[in-house]
Amino acid sequence: MSAAMLRQTRITILLSLNAVAILVAGIIIASAIGITSGGGFRVVDERSDDINETIEEVALIDPVEDVFEAISQNTSSAGAGGAAANYTGGGGVSGLSFDTGVVPNGQLWNAESVTIYQTANIDICINDSLGGLGDMYWQTSNPAVIAGFYSEARSRLGYSSDRCRYPKIVGTGTTTVTAGTYDGARRDTLNVTVIAPPVDQWKRDVLNLVNNERAKVGLSALSWGSTCEAGAQTRAREIMSRYEHVRPDGSSWDTVCKPTSGGTAGENLAAGNTAVSPETVVQTWMNSPTHRENILSDKFTKMAVGFVFDPNSQYKTYWSQFFSTY
Repeated sequence: MSAAMLRQTRITILLSLNAVAILVAGIIIASAIGITSGGGFRVVDERSDDINETIEEVALIDPVEDVFEAISQNTSSAGAGGAAANYTGGGGVSGLSFDTGVVPNGQLWNAESVTIYQTANIDICINDSLGGLGDMYWQTSNPAVIAGFYSEARSRLGYSSDRCRYPKIVGTGTTTVTAGTYDGARRDTLNVTVIAPPVDQWKRDVLNLVNNERAKVGLSALSWGSTCEAGAQTRAREIMSRYEHVRPDGSSWDTVCKPTSGGTAGENLAAGNTAVSPETVVQTWMNSPTHRENILSDKFTKMAVGFVFDPNSQYKTYWSQFFSTY
């Protein structure tokens, strides 16, 4: 296939992705059962299903991602890559590149192999010292592991489309990635092994990352919310079919873990390709004022995390945070 044909193929793929984003641009984001009347929220009775809904425009990339947040109050309340990996830029969640020394003439990486997670937790990037290479081709030897590459990187997470590509991961195993410039000046291969994400470990990692953010502003650390751990996991599964703060049976999100004698609860949700690791999902929440409010609230003392990864589903990665005082 000629270089011109390859470039045309990439343009066609990009147009297709934009078309998908347009189709989903009308997603409704459910926002907010409030904890105080003075903070721009509305206090509702715990027995009420009345939720104040607003429509919010979301900047979409493919696969589509959206994040949701809500807070409620019970009325009786008292108020990881390999050693060669280097993650740089983009709030600490940028692509996987190799920065050890000068890249040999004609090559793109200083490493021969790398292991990444099936969630596509990084974009694969050429060495940081290289730039201005122009249009490049990216290929994969095993389409059962990496089916191909999107023609753009995830710039919202700090990835540079000049150096990085977002892999379309479809399975676990090993594949050889080949990349190069059309003028033949540089060409290189990288053996990539894809493994399943460590679900339980990532949940705890989210708690640690949240507590790091709280420490930056002088807040005490949250403990693991064992009372609502099962509820948080249930909510992560439920948003696969109904992606909002209403459960599939029509009840409010907080019914998944109701306090027995009063207490305050909050929920953050996220899914999609800006929520593919503990680092990216926490960064996504911190970049949203309403989600950040939950994370940095002094009202909560505990947090449980739910995480579901289903490579055959629409958004693939699904997260929930259940904050509480019980």
